Amino acid sequence: MGTLIALATSLGLSTAAGLNAFLPLLTVGIFARLGWIQLAEPFGLIAHPLVLLIIAALAVLDFIGDKVPAVDSALHAAGLVISPIAGAILALAAQGDVASVHPALVAVAGLVSAGGVQLARSAARPVVTAATAGTGNPVVSLVEDGASLALAVLAILVPALAIVLAVVLGVVLWRSFSRAAAVWNRRKEYANGNGRH
Repeated sequence: MGTLIALATSLGLSTAAGLNAFLPLLTVGIFARLGWIQLAEPFGLIAHPLVLLIIAALAVLDFIGDKVPAVDSALHAAGLVISPIAGAILALAAQGDVASVHPALVAVAGLVSAGGVQLARSAARPVVTAATAGTGNPVVSLVEDGASLALAVLAILVPALAIVLAVVLGVVLWRSFSRAAAVWNRRKEYANGNGRH
């Protein structure tokens, strides 16, 4: 049972890292600092005050930058590397001493989970930017940040619920992306039609 809980926590945290690489790291570091969770070694370093300060600074910069349409594209490109790495770190850190799954498999699961979510975000954001002339970016970014934080906390406190939430978020993100793409395509077709007259 301990292994299943650790795996659910790992997948929940790595999925959260796909939405925002820094908030789950910060959450895990604070929880570990307060002694509420035990991180697998050598990942206890995440709870070091200097590391927490650096992660917090990066989280603030990411939070602000991701609300700006011109900056968020660069952040998403960097996130294609940063998020999977954060996902793997979080997945491994959450394993503690109870999990019997090979660390390489856990790391790959974290990479794929975080990387897949980040890839979906990176693909969806330009569509949102184009469909809303950039006005939807701050709203979408805020929702992603809130979902990442909620998912990280749930992954630690109620891992099974975090997995359910991750699946629900995946469906919601897919539907939102599909709707935004449809709006964008209609606008493009309308613009092309007007251009011909």
